[in-house]
Amino acid sequence: MRLLVNTTVLAFCIGTVCIFGAVAVGAESVPASSIPTADLLQPASFAATLQSNSGPQPLVLQVGFRKLFDEAHIVAAEYAGPSDDSAGLAVLRERVAKLPKDSPIVIYCGCCPWGKCPNIGTAFSALRALGFRNVKALYIAHDFGTEWIEKGYPVTKGG
Repeated sequence: MRLLVNTTVLAFCIGTVCIFGAVAVGAESVPASSIPTADLLQPASFAATLQSNSGPQPLVLQVGFRKLFDEAHIVAAEYAGPSDDSAGLAVLRERVAKLPKDSPIVIYCGCCPWGKCPNIGTAFSALRALGFRNVKALYIAHDFGTEWIEKGYPVTKGG
């Protein structure tokens, strides 16, 4: 029996027959397109919700890259780590660990166009797997700068 290993595939070879299996190297990537349309928030309506003083505000988590968060983020948003790797997902899981499962949570990334985002789908999927059912994703079609900052929606800078 021969064992061949690379960073993404594990192969057990016996003679000429190989059995392949995935190795968890980082987070399992889940595409943004997997998020149901009913769970998407449009930037304009979410900005209006944040600016209104009626009712409790959701927990807002940025699930992208730290550099983007430090440059500018939604007022009152918390950094929850990039969901494209295991360490980032651990930060997210730790942040929500003690919350009731019906807590309103809004996640966003904005690192790149929606269809290429490595973070939002994975974060949404992880929160759902943890039992959270009141999770929404901010739909950022192009990037955070274009869809939020340039529209004049409230931001703050720094960590």
